[in-house]
Amino acid sequence: MRHRRRGRTLGRNPKHQRALLRNLASALILTQRDPALYDTTDPTAPKPPKVPGRIVTTLQKAKEVRPLVERCITIARRALPHQEAADELESGSERHTEKWHAWRHSPQWHEWNLAIAPVVAARRRALRLLGSKEAVGILFDPEFLGRFADRPGGYTRILQLATPRLGDAGTRAILEFVGEHDRVRKKAQKPAFEPDAEEAEDEDAEVDEAAAEGDAASDDSAQEASDEVG
Repeated sequence: MRHRRRGRTLGRNPKHQRALLRNLASALILTQRDPALYDTTDPTAPKPPKVPGRIVTTLQKAKEVRPLVERCITIARRALPHQEAADELESGSERHTEKWHAWRHSPQWHEWNLAIAPVVAARRRALRLLGSKEAVGILFDPEFLGRFADRPGGYTRILQLATPRLGDAGTRAILEFVGEHDRVRKKAQKPAFEPDAEEAEDEDAEVDEAAAEGDAASDDSAQEASDEVG
């Protein structure tokens, strides 16, 4: 019995499960790679993704890898303020120059070292989860994390596809980052029907008749009241 054992085994042993989820998470993050890094002339080089920020897998695998991806993004987001503070204290000169050595032995270096320590720890933690240095570099990119600045969570979405996978008819799904392929819902405007000329004339005539009847009734009531007084 699998009491208190959450998650799907996906037909694999635990080591194979971890490797599968790690590879899927890295594949999703690597779709955000710079397009200039792809070499289209080399047939052995990796090809650019059809849609950046999106992978297609089975629905069960997508549901299992989604918490891992969001956990890595949360780790990178929490380290972003420390990275910004360290960038302000960092020396702009090249390494092993006189200015760099002067900065290296100054109190500012100790402040930079304290500011950058949480970032290094976060990078090591993400590397332990993903197993890809290139994916970690993309994950900690401020431009990549900028799209999640106003989001406390929910960095990915799962969209189930209508057509199953060929061969085993597995249920396919799209796992993608939010903020890039968002669907904007637009409310349809309520149609305004203009009345025809004949209908408008009939309505005006009815209004005139009602007004005339009201005037006649008021005249009759006034005449009756005057007769009673007389």
